[in-house]
Amino acid sequence: MILCIAGSFFIITLQAQVKVPSTPPPIPAVSPQSDSTTEIQIIFAESLRNITLADGTQLQTLAGNAAVMQGNTKLTGDSIVLNSLTSVAEVFGHVHINDADTVNTYANYLRYLGKERIAYLKKNVKLTDGRATLLTDDLEYNLATGIATYKNGGKVLNDKTVLTSSDAVYYSDTKDVYFKKYVHLTDPQYDIKADSLLYNTQFKIATFISPTRIVTKEGGVINTRSGTYNLDTREAIFYDRTSYADSTRSLTGGRIAFDENSGILQVEDNGKLVDSVNQVTVIANQILLDKNKNSFLATRKPVMIFYRDNDSTYLAADTLFSGLRKYDTAVSKTVLVSDTAKNTVKINVGAVNDSIRYFLGFRNVRIFNDSLQAVCDSLYYSTEDSVFRMFREPVFWNDKTQVTGDTMYLFTKNQKPDRMYVFFNSFVANEVAEGLYNQMSGRTLNGYFIDGNIDYIRLKGSPAESIYYPQDEDSAFVGMNRSSGDVIDINFVNKELSKVKFVNDVNGTLYPMKKVPEGKNRLTGFHWLDARRPKHNIELFE
Repeated sequence: MILCIAGSFFIITLQAQVKVPSTPPPIPAVSPQSDSTTEIQIIFAESLRNITLADGTQLQTLAGNAAVMQGNTKLTGDSIVLNSLTSVAEVFGHVHINDADTVNTYANYLRYLGKERIAYLKKNVKLTDGRATLLTDDLEYNLATGIATYKNGGKVLNDKTVLTSSDAVYYSDTKDVYFKKYVHLTDPQYDIKADSLLYNTQFKIATFISPTRIVTKEGGVINTRSGTYNLDTREAIFYDRTSYADSTRSLTGGRIAFDENSGILQVEDNGKLVDSVNQVTVIANQILLDKNKNSFLATRKPVMIFYRDNDSTYLAADTLFSGLRKYDTAVSKTVLVSDTAKNTVKINVGAVNDSIRYFLGFRNVRIFNDSLQAVCDSLYYSTEDSVFRMFREPVFWNDKTQVTGDTMYLFTKNQKPDRMYVFFNSFVANEVAEGLYNQMSGRTLNGYFIDGNIDYIRLKGSPAESIYYPQDEDSAFVGMNRSSGDVIDINFVNKELSKVKFVNDVNGTLYPMKKVPEGKNRLTGFHWLDARRPKHNIELFE
């Protein structure tokens, strides 16, 4: 009688609670052909029942902190229904998958195929690898390959970075997530939208593989098709004709590297920079744009284009640079305004312009405009006064007139020459016929233009010299006049030299055309440099 009671008590207890040691015994080694590696072991449940269905299928139901294990994968939940024959488990409520202590997955429901080691999770699914968290309502997780997939919307959280998409594939071994359809990445620094995107949760690197739009926190917009961005180092590189634009400029190129910490964008391969504020475009094979200093450096066949009133001036050099000349913003100007109604004086205080943009050209500078052409070794241009300051052997052409000197200042208005000043060794040459050149030389030169054409030039020297070929009413040459004086005034009509006037200490001789002495038809320093003259704007791009 005592034995019967004890036996009944043992059966009731077994049906009510099943407990196993917290550390399951090691799984014995098996051959690859054995199915024992797919077996799911029960490790804990507060209650267990064996159920036989009408078709003979035998199930085990575990309730209350239920836990089963397959290899290094542990499944827990409020309850578990287990088919030991097919190694299929269904887990309900507070589902948790611990895969070798590296990846943890949570959900409200799980269907687990032990032979394939595939988990189908639904409702409030969360997968985390310790670095990032994946959230969705429907997830397929292959524990054999470490690949998780959602197709009905989800998102990944990685520190302050949030990525959402319709579809995604997560690779636990490489920590990569491949997002597809309506991808949206938000970050304190960027807002990114794309059709497809690859993101590494370990190194926080986003790889762009489809048309992508990136908006920076400062309002800059990047459009690209391929590239990478490291959210940790804040460095990016873009390929496949990427563009960048903000409120003042736009930038495009075959390749663009961006270091957000320094604010520098480096453009390679047919780069183009458009400064909408100053109406300037730069084309080069390498452009370095410093956003913080609002400057740029262009090399590898750079060409700068100034736009004003439907007119364009082209500037080429080995290297082009543009920056801002800063002023002390603490310095202000005061204006006294009388208020007669109150018989008082008010002081209005206003800050002066705090910066002026300037441009530098180094080595082999060439300028082309329909009204003027010029070459020199180096150049400085400022938006403050619109003056081209040309240094080291500058040469200027306006129609058939050539001007040279040691240093040349060309004042412009609306991209057209307005006034010119030449320092030292000034020389004017004007082609009147093949092999015949009017020539004027002096120490300094002042020239004035009307509608972009030379109207008047004054040369000063000690003395200033001139060779001039006067013409009669039939345009026949009268002779060659070689003269000198302290000052030479030159007047032009319809782009042609029409009159030469000398002031003070004038000496001159008029030679008949057939009696010009040998060597007298050239002033010292004469060089006709038309071979260096840009004939078309296309030449500057070659």
